[in-house]
Amino acid sequence: MNRRKAIQSFGMALGAASIPWPSEVKFENKSMLKGNIKHSVSRWCFDSIPMETFAPAVQALGCSGIDLLGPKDWPLVKQLGLDSTMCYWADEMSQTNSWNRLENHPQLIADYTRYINTVADAGYTNLICFSGNRNGMDDAEGLQNCVQGFKQILPLAEKRGVVLQIEVFNSKIDHPDYMADSSAWSVALCKALGSENFKVLYDIYHMQINEGDIIRTIQDQHEYFGHYHTAGVPGRHEIDDTQELYYPAIMKAIAATGFQGYVAQEFIPTWEKPLDALADAIRICDV
Repeated sequence: MNRRKAIQSFGMALGAASIPWPSEVKFENKSMLKGNIKHSVSRWCFDSIPMETFAPAVQALGCSGIDLLGPKDWPLVKQLGLDSTMCYWADEMSQTNSWNRLENHPQLIADYTRYINTVADAGYTNLICFSGNRNGMDDAEGLQNCVQGFKQILPLAEKRGVVLQIEVFNSKIDHPDYMADSSAWSVALCKALGSENFKVLYDIYHMQINEGDIIRTIQDQHEYFGHYHTAGVPGRHEIDDTQELYYPAIMKAIAATGFQGYVAQEFIPTWEKPLDALADAIRICDV
């Protein structure tokens, strides 16, 4: 069976074979999924699809939630019983000017105090954060600055049951000069903070570009990883066999660690029907 036919069959088994998905159709059959991976998807990659259509469609494909949503989208996902799997204030959070600079701490502490309480009040768990760019700063200094800042908000996160997750980015292509561009630096930050409420959002796409050795890193450092993102390398597109990463093996490595969190698809679709591409990614990752 070729890939397109496989996806059509997969979609039919989940309740629909055509895209876009009519919002009035109910999708409930997820019997094809194995249950070893908790699936999610990043909203921004599919933002051309209205949220009212997108949310029930991804639920039909077996996703338990959606990544990188802010409070404005929470009522809809709550209504559907979906999780906001990585909470994000898109207009307020800077990826380049953040926790590694002491001068940012007063504002960040005030903002994250509000974010943590809002996430907890909504019944969600994961809250994204960023290191910021180096701008000439030594990595050791940046690490210590991050430790100093995060220690001011971690007691609240622990009290409210919120997990702060620092995302790793590649600095070669997409995020030049970003400080948290290696698993080693990010894990060192976790160790220095020593809290189960601070984890690494391990982005497989970014780390393949910057350091490779994905499966060994997962096996060795998984206790510090609280969330995973996917995408194909090169190009950040579909995760199929046109790419250098073999995601079935990566997903098996994640599952073998006993990971109970989410794996979120974060590729930019190129297929004519983007949700067919998402269905294919879920099929590939459902090991």
